[in-house]
Amino acid sequence: MLTTQNRQFLEFEKNIKEILDQIEETKNLAVKNKTIDYTPTIKQLALTAVEKRRELTSNLTPWQRVQLSRHPDRPYALKLIEKMSTNFVELHGDRNYKDDKAMIGGFAQLDGETMMFIGQQKGTNTKSRQLRNFGMANPEGYRKALRLMKLADKFNKPIITLVDTPGAFPGIEAEERGQGEAIARNIYEMFKFSVPIIVVVIGEGASGGALGIGVGDRVLMLENTWYSVISPESCSSILWRSWDKKATAAEQLKLTATDMLKNGLIEEIVPEPFGGSHWDYDETAQILKKYIKKNLTELQTLDSKTRIDKRIERYNKLGHWIER
Repeated sequence: MLTTQNRQFLEFEKNIKEILDQIEETKNLAVKNKTIDYTPTIKQLALTAVEKRRELTSNLTPWQRVQLSRHPDRPYALKLIEKMSTNFVELHGDRNYKDDKAMIGGFAQLDGETMMFIGQQKGTNTKSRQLRNFGMANPEGYRKALRLMKLADKFNKPIITLVDTPGAFPGIEAEERGQGEAIARNIYEMFKFSVPIIVVVIGEGASGGALGIGVGDRVLMLENTWYSVISPESCSSILWRSWDKKATAAEQLKLTATDMLKNGLIEEIVPEPFGGSHWDYDETAQILKKYIKKNLTELQTLDSKTRIDKRIERYNKLGHWIER
């Protein structure tokens, strides 16, 4: 778990930082002056910090939730898999071009039940961010994901996908290798798998990059995440020719988990620890695990044909249109 010294804070988290700094200063005083008991003061400051985190969570704007979804301390796919499951065996390569480090996946056990975890992985420092391409997968990443999903379907193992990407990689070389086709193929194939599929947005859920592993029987979102066809910054640059309106764009795009649930695009919102998942990895993983198991239990009561039919029906009902 992160310590106070190596935590990073967003602008609207400064009140919490100030209290944590006070706690550190009080602990230092306790070390220097052992004649005074500082324990009650430290406990009170700790409770105040938790209360500030609770207040923060209850008053977030859409743009602040977008910022929290990108928090540098936020747990990414591999961290959540590590905290939720046991015996994770990562599988590599698309058997065609190469292994895309922005897309990870493999078998793991969730309370003894084997299932396939697939997710987009961002880096935690400069070197790993470059290695992971900032969570933006190339076509080989989506083809690797499809290979692993087919493997899970073959052995009748549930599929859990963890979505966290600012979008599929938009480079020329990605387009040359069939980025659009790879994403479209995944969307098409995911409708046909006979095993249960649960999709969880754990950070950013942007455009086709998210949809490439985003078709499932149930779609869940962590509390401080977003899911949209475009990022607030890109939307602002298109509509207002500037990134300055990104907060307004975030409001208008209706991209938060609350908006998604209200519009029937997801099934459930997974609550996070007060202040966001970056405050407690273990608690976040245990809450998410509970929601995954609950939904999986419900899906496993259905036969494969009924699951597929309901999956197709779910997506057929999304959106509004008018026939003329």
